[in-house]
Amino acid sequence: MKEIDIIQQIKSGEVSKVQFKERLLDSYDIGCELVAFSNARGGTLVVGVKDKTGSVNPLSYLEVQETTNTLGNIASENVVPAILVDVETISVDDGSLVVAHIKEGVNKPYHDNRGIVWVKNGADKRKVFDNAELAEMMTDCGSFSPDEAGVRDATIKDLDENTIKTFLSNKFEKVLVRKGLVGDALREASLDTVCSAIASGHDGEKLLRNLRFIRPDGKITVAAMLLFGRYTQRWLPVMTAKCICFVGNSLGGSQFRDKVNDADIEGNLLHQFETIMDFFTRNLRHIQVGREFNSQGVLEIPYTSLVEFIVNALVHRSLNVTAPIRIFIFDDRVEIHSPGTLPNGLTIDDIVVGTSMPRNTFLFTNAIHLLPYTGAGSGMLRALSEDMNVSFINNDRTNEFVITINRPVGNQVNEKSNQASNKSNQVNGNLDTKLRHLDTNPDTGLGHSDTDLDTNSDTLNAYLDTKHPKITNKQKDIVNFCSVPRSSKEILDRIGVTNHSKNRQTYIMSLVEAGYLEMTNPEHPNASNQKYRRSKK
Repeated sequence: MKEIDIIQQIKSGEVSKVQFKERLLDSYDIGCELVAFSNARGGTLVVGVKDKTGSVNPLSYLEVQETTNTLGNIASENVVPAILVDVETISVDDGSLVVAHIKEGVNKPYHDNRGIVWVKNGADKRKVFDNAELAEMMTDCGSFSPDEAGVRDATIKDLDENTIKTFLSNKFEKVLVRKGLVGDALREASLDTVCSAIASGHDGEKLLRNLRFIRPDGKITVAAMLLFGRYTQRWLPVMTAKCICFVGNSLGGSQFRDKVNDADIEGNLLHQFETIMDFFTRNLRHIQVGREFNSQGVLEIPYTSLVEFIVNALVHRSLNVTAPIRIFIFDDRVEIHSPGTLPNGLTIDDIVVGTSMPRNTFLFTNAIHLLPYTGAGSGMLRALSEDMNVSFINNDRTNEFVITINRPVGNQVNEKSNQASNKSNQVNGNLDTKLRHLDTNPDTGLGHSDTDLDTNSDTLNAYLDTKHPKITNKQKDIVNFCSVPRSSKEILDRIGVTNHSKNRQTYIMSLVEAGYLEMTNPEHPNASNQKYRRSKK
């Protein structure tokens, strides 16, 4: 560190990562500072500066030697486990300053020689007594994996077989296709049969043990409960989400347009994801961007970006923090609050360039077979490549990571939506007059007038759109449900109708024909393993 850097920092005052001491008078107090730095992101201790005033009181040559030795002794005797301190001296007028660099610890939590754990709290420090905070420190340095912890008293009977089968069919797709367990055959097979096809002689419990979803002591892991749980919140009550659409722009507002009931979102991560995305599609505006007025609209905030942000919140949230994910829609913005700050020393600058360091590694590597993400670290880059105004806050004070997405104002979204909106306004202004003529023909419902009938495609499409309502809430739910590929039986089971050809045409093929859904195997529409997913177009 250069003298000019030290002088500039002294002028700026103490911050969370830089502390001043005039002299090392109290070894215990200095040890507490080193503990706090080690439990945080590291820091720098400058000796020779008055912490109250910032004035410099340089050390003599003899004081420099004594201070250096004292720092080494404190680091080994007053910090448990012991740490190494990198010490340097900076020459200033009339003497020197001693600068000690303390790295973030790799064996958290550290404590002083009285057994007290300290962490940084702004420019000061505080004691830690909360077990969840201690667990988060251990998670940071890799000595504890909360997603692999056991769920007390839960058994394999508390897991949903159908969700497990969906997971296995995605993870071991090639094996199951080779064994003929696809489509109806897979749906009708028992979990034990599917597991035996994947690994000979394995039933559901044995395969889940081999996949580490059941621990050697027989306990179901937190990851298994999050991914497959029947009633996840019975065992993990805070692993849920709160979704509220407010009237206005204040979190303290007492009026809201929509709120997801707690009971409706309770379930495993796949269910939570689907419920949250449905909440977005209900409450965000749909923007017409195509030339034709009966073309499918798009969400004002790109759907693909919302998917990435929500998957990140569900998979990368801190499992040690006893708080739910919170999702708020205001008139001017959307906020996504994820419990826990960025893990493993990541910064906002890191994530916006695509750096990926999963917090919950085991959960992350397995949720990929249920939730729509690639796991390659490119998702955030794709989300940010969309034309939107988004900001991030890594909030140490509230211990959460917050994504804020500004909502486009009115119709001024982009050039295409402006053109579509202007054309729509022009047509709507004359539509009533034109429809009086369009409805006069008894055979076709279309009349003719040389002066008032405008049979260009835009007017005709606007007219047809009044005869054909936009997608219904039930259809929206189906489309959202198909964010990951679904079989026709899964889709019809979700909406509570029988699986026969008429219902498949009414509820599935109509959405395919309208462009909302697409087949995973379009070359063979009647294939037994045919599934349907949200259209990428």
